[in-house]
Amino acid sequence: MDALTLLHNRNSSPRLTEPAPEGAVLEAMFKAAARAPDHSRLRPWRFLSIKGEGRKQLGSLLVEATQLRHSKAGKPALTAEEVDKLAAKPLRAPLIVVVIAKVTEHPKVPAVEQILSAGCAAQGLLLAAHAQGFAGVWRTGTNAYDETVKAGLGLIDGEELIGFIYLGTVDGKYKTLRDASPDELCQQWP
Repeated sequence: MDALTLLHNRNSSPRLTEPAPEGAVLEAMFKAAARAPDHSRLRPWRFLSIKGEGRKQLGSLLVEATQLRHSKAGKPALTAEEVDKLAAKPLRAPLIVVVIAKVTEHPKVPAVEQILSAGCAAQGLLLAAHAQGFAGVWRTGTNAYDETVKAGLGLIDGEELIGFIYLGTVDGKYKTLRDASPDELCQQWP
């Protein structure tokens, strides 16, 4: 697949199944992620790979964080059905890569550039997955920004959770994408 075809056709796939990328394929994905724009070569990102039983542990962490948020906000406790649904979310893909921005104080590289660089690394990961016949979807939601979740995943001060990249093989078909007109996206200035 040539580069422009890849860029024009990459698509999120929320329905994923086995197999997940592994071995040399996964290594190539992380190499692609490492080519993200990186002012001053800070490498302001890191990744966590979650598969197998680790996905169930992540589900338990999501339940714990949500229950704590509900309790603090005076909301009713989660029902058994809500707990089951939330715990099952990480089981929607055989592999989850957590993308983390490592923001450090730097005189020339503000935090926003470092966070955007981590976002570019996530996009590189998704592009490399697609180029090798795999599929993925970038998910966030309230739990991505929750301090209990971040602590449970081992994030430290100065780190931000950029997203959960769900990866596997597309289950069914990709959704149809509407082509965006360049005129809609870019205006001449001045």
